[in-house]
Order: sequence, then C-alpha cells, then structure tokens
Amino acid sequence: MRALAKHFKADEEKWAIVGLLHDGDYEFTKTDPANHAKLMAQWVKDLGETDEELLTGILSHGWFHQGKLPETQMQWSLFCCDELTGLIVATALVQPTKKLADVTVEKVLKKFPEKNFAAGVKREDIKNCEEKLEIPLEKFIEIVLKSMQEIAAELGL
Repeated sequence: MRALAKHFKADEEKWAIVGLLHDGDYEFTKTDPANHAKLMAQWVKDLGETDEELLTGILSHGWFHQGKLPETQMQWSLFCCDELTGLIVATALVQPTKKLADVTVEKVLKKFPEKNFAAGVKREDIKNCEEKLEIPLEKFIEIVLKSMQEIAAELGL
C-alpha cells in the first residue's frame, strides 16, 4: 500500500496503516464475515483515531461482504493489492528457495491464469487495477512485487 500511495502521490503513512490493519480483526470475525473490518475500524476509533479516510479505508475491506464496492483510489488499491499479495507469496513459495527475491513479474504473470494455483486468489479483483486504478496489470504486479521484495526479511520470505 505504501508503494501504491507513492505511485499516486498520496499519504504513504496513512495508506501503509490501512494496509497493515485491514485484516487485524480476522481471528475475531472469520466466522462472521459481515463484521470483518468493522471491528478493526472500531478498535482504531476507540484508540482516538478520527481520520475518516483511514477509518473508511479499513472499513472498505469488509464492504465486499455487504455487496458494496470500493470508492476511492486508496480503497481500490487495497481491494486489488490484497489479492495480489497472496498470489505473489504463493509464487514465492513454489520457488526452490521460497524467496521473494526469486520471483519476477513474468513468473507471477505465468501463474496468473492457472486457476488451480493459489485457487483462493480472486484474479478478477486484481485485474480491477486496470480499470479502477488505471494501472496495467503488469505494472501493478511490478509495483507490488518490488515493494514486497524490499521488506522480504520482515515478511520472512
């Protein structure tokens, strides 16, 4: 999310926080998807956060369960990026080294159409990057992959 914020010349810290926190309530809401992201947004609000863009950024992650689509550039970035990070991690894990350093855009693109590979990843969500963010799929993968490679040690990959 930080790299996408940089791409759009947006608030990198705010986008990074949304990216880090959007799934923070998963263990508490995994059997109650209608409340996914609502709980995290409430926790953050209870801690004193008043930034509406940040709060709705977190909340937007759960909108899928209510049939509502993202609205802003930040929200669409989270929507598309969330699925892509899963595909990139899966691509790393099938490399002999299991390292992000050995993943390339070409390797991710090769795995992209394989429905049985990382079967839970919603490719159509990722492809929204082209229409909603006006970033070609290959460029979108490049931005996200590079940013993940920069923090590979923190990700354990």
